[in-house]
Amino acid sequence: MTDEPTDVRSLRARDISGQAVVGDGNRVVGAGHGAAPPAATVTEAQLAVLRDAFASVRAEIPPGGPATDRAGELLDELEEAVTAPQTDLTTMAYVRRWFTTNLPALAGSVAALLVHPVVAQLAETAGGGLAAGYHDLVNG
Repeated sequence: MTDEPTDVRSLRARDISGQAVVGDGNRVVGAGHGAAPPAATVTEAQLAVLRDAFASVRAEIPPGGPATDRAGELLDELEEAVTAPQTDLTTMAYVRRWFTTNLPALAGSVAALLVHPVVAQLAETAGGGLAAGYHDLVNG
């Protein structure tokens, strides 16, 4: 048994989005090795595919129904929310809930828009907590 004093450390961390190394004498070699590559920028061709997907869902809105106008407005809001420079998760969640409650026949189509690969890429490109929030939204 040694009589050397021991150091006591406490660490609290929140929202770590990268590598963290804690302790004495640590040596980090090849930082970034195994890290996810940065998300690629979404191309105009990919955005065109996403716009086509929105147009397809708009075409599914039943004409003359009581919620027809509001459904179209919300799809416009959703398209703007997912393509804005900072993806708007609050609007995405609200629109999904509205369709589930008011126009359940289209809820699956709206959910498909939310998990569209281009929407996922846009959320990943925005980075940070937004990507995690997006995954929580579509998985929860």
